[in-house]
Amino acid sequence: MHLLTFSLLGLASAATLAKRDGFSDGEPINDATGKGAPIIGGTNHELDLQNPDNLGRQSTDAGYVPNLKWSFSDSKTNIFPGGWSREQIISDLPLSTDIAGAQQHLKKGAIRELHWHRTAEWGYLYNGSLLLSAVDENGQYQVDTLEAGDVWYFPPGVAHTVQGQQDANEYLLVFDDGDFEAQGTTFMIDDWVAHTPKDILAKNFGVDASVFNNVPSTFPYILNGTISNDTHIVGPAGALVGNSSYVYHAKDHKLEDVPGGGGTFRRIDSTTFPVAKTIASGFFTLEPKGLRELHWHPNAQEWVYFHQGTARATVFIGGSKARTFDFRAGDTAVFPTNSGHYIENTSETEELIWIENFKSDTVEDISLTQWLALTPHDIVANVLKIPVEVVDKLKTEKQILIKGN
Repeated sequence: MHLLTFSLLGLASAATLAKRDGFSDGEPINDATGKGAPIIGGTNHELDLQNPDNLGRQSTDAGYVPNLKWSFSDSKTNIFPGGWSREQIISDLPLSTDIAGAQQHLKKGAIRELHWHRTAEWGYLYNGSLLLSAVDENGQYQVDTLEAGDVWYFPPGVAHTVQGQQDANEYLLVFDDGDFEAQGTTFMIDDWVAHTPKDILAKNFGVDASVFNNVPSTFPYILNGTISNDTHIVGPAGALVGNSSYVYHAKDHKLEDVPGGGGTFRRIDSTTFPVAKTIASGFFTLEPKGLRELHWHPNAQEWVYFHQGTARATVFIGGSKARTFDFRAGDTAVFPTNSGHYIENTSETEELIWIENFKSDTVEDISLTQWLALTPHDIVANVLKIPVEVVDKLKTEKQILIKGN
């Protein structure tokens, strides 16, 4: 009976294998060349279907390139009374030494408890509204309302909190250290107060020690609350405004010009958001089948968060080593400093939206096409063995986002 069952299963597997042929079916089989063979052992077929380039689809991939991709869906989600949080740190994506990221969700009135970090914190609100509050070392303060599309940046050590203002408030966080969960990264006020003698607290604040009898012994991280009406704070050092503001309001800034015409680009770095000294970012939308041109970044690793759509990118790390990755919403990636790459929108119908972050004060990239166009054309033609007339037609201006076909 056991042998009969095994035999029947084998016949079923063979029939299934006959139907599953090629990368589009989640199998490492190149129909054009005849290379490869089906997967018979254990595999996650849904992941195989989502990542055809991991199956060897690109013949130009070569050599060993480590994993440069992590999905927030693979992260542990921590749930709290007021929402949830999940993160991607260096232990998830070891090559991301410069940047760690997180997603957080706050219910209406929920508060991310008062805290500060030894790292800088950068945030992008993509749904809802937040009330932001912060104080610096000089006693200057900021209380500001953020809407979807706005960004904030807190330098290391700045005391801050945010509170959800709508029913569902969700945002991306970025920190300028991949090892974000190391000791001494985050300091929370209730944790500190709970571990300070009550007589010291009484002396410090000028109150009776009994005031602190109900300080929690466990720390909720994100807690429920009611919408604050106390937004008209006045202090002797004044408010943080202008170039000192911790908030970038998208409505106050125009999009960058994009010569390629394939989408939109918003630069948020120290040139447009002066306080952001250690995290620079670029926001991109790309039309279906469009291309973020071949380029590299000379000043920092590129940490990428894909917010919407599907994409493909080949990363060239030198020494005849290249690897292609497939991405979808919720994925993150890190492209090493100076590694050549592109990002292609693989959808026929859906716009691709992603954010690039760098541990730097500016967004910098070098365009492959522009470099070749501004190099003596006969030299380029000789090196690449292409007609010089082709080089003559290359554009001398960065295209950034190229329209889809």
